[in-house]
Amino acid sequence: MNIPTDWTFKNASVADGFEKHVREQLPWYELATGAVAHVARHYISEKGLIYDIGASTGNISRALSDTAQARGARIVNIEPSAEMCERFNGVGELVQADAIEYEYEPFDVAICFLTVMFMPIKDRVNFLHGLYRNIKPGGALIVFDKTEVGVGYISTVMHRLTIAGKVATGCD
Repeated sequence: MNIPTDWTFKNASVADGFEKHVREQLPWYELATGAVAHVARHYISEKGLIYDIGASTGNISRALSDTAQARGARIVNIEPSAEMCERFNGVGELVQADAIEYEYEPFDVAICFLTVMFMPIKDRVNFLHGLYRNIKPGGALIVFDKTEVGVGYISTVMHRLTIAGKVATGCD
């Protein structure tokens, strides 16, 4: 994968190598996807609405497909990058749009999986407040983002687990 100096998903090389890259660099990606899907299932109502914001290739909608189908829920995947949309392999409706500008309907669950960290810092609070205002009673907004390693022994352990996971995937 040819990683550009200025990382962007609006790059064919990044989009082509995304699946391999994300699992190599984030060895906990599948575990986190499963955890987010598990939590989300508890908030999806019959005929509900689910947003996957920053859908990339569709891992979240794939993880929720059985639940959505069983409950007749609609999944709307929002992805700004045309390059990533071309490689989308999820389920539900795919909308190529800027998540910050998108007009959201009231929803049961909105998921921002490794998404908010790529938004301009100045837009994050208003974006999240806007989503919060559209949560249906009993619904949820799930934000899962990577953070800087903290201090203390647990941070050291988590860092070592990540490095061990990267080595296990063949990353040098």
